[in-house]
Amino acid sequence: MKCLMCQSFALTHICKTCQKNFLQPSINRRILPSGVEVISFYRYNEIKKLLHTKHTDLGYHIYTLLAKNSFVPFGNALQIDEKVAIIAIDDNPKELYSHTAILAKSLQNVQLHYYPSLLRAKNDVSYSGKSKQFRLQNPREFHFERFEENLCVLVDDIITTGTTLSEAITTMRTNDKEVLICLTLADAKS
Repeated sequence: MKCLMCQSFALTHICKTCQKNFLQPSINRRILPSGVEVISFYRYNEIKKLLHTKHTDLGYHIYTLLAKNSFVPFGNALQIDEKVAIIAIDDNPKELYSHTAILAKSLQNVQLHYYPSLLRAKNDVSYSGKSKQFRLQNPREFHFERFEENLCVLVDDIITTGTTLSEAITTMRTNDKEVLICLTLADAKS
């Protein structure tokens, strides 16, 4: 097959050279109004075309590769003394897979455990290209399922305005859960 980035022959969808040259994470940090930090591994414009594969069959492979280069090393390096739940934002498979589930699963280790289907949006209106005002007027209205741990990490693919993660944090706090950190692949504002 051909590398999606350089068109050279490759055994994976993106060759090792392009992964090394173009897909090395560059940590971006943002603090939400709630005081919770969001860490993103890429700038949106750096991987925009790759992110847009999420609703295609190819997206499964691309998100797995991006997770391997960013979420896996972060999860391995994170040192926490207690068990922490990994909660993917709306990990309902829209096609054949859930892109947020791929990211959340890649974080797992001895202390971090992914629980699928615990935070699902009742309102599935698309936020893509919409204003912050539109997002505020059309909240996700998350359905929350209980889990044992008190601490959690929230995972999403992109942070734009921060409204989805802010609503998820509010849902967690309403249910007596503390959000340790939020992780996203890309930050659209950096």
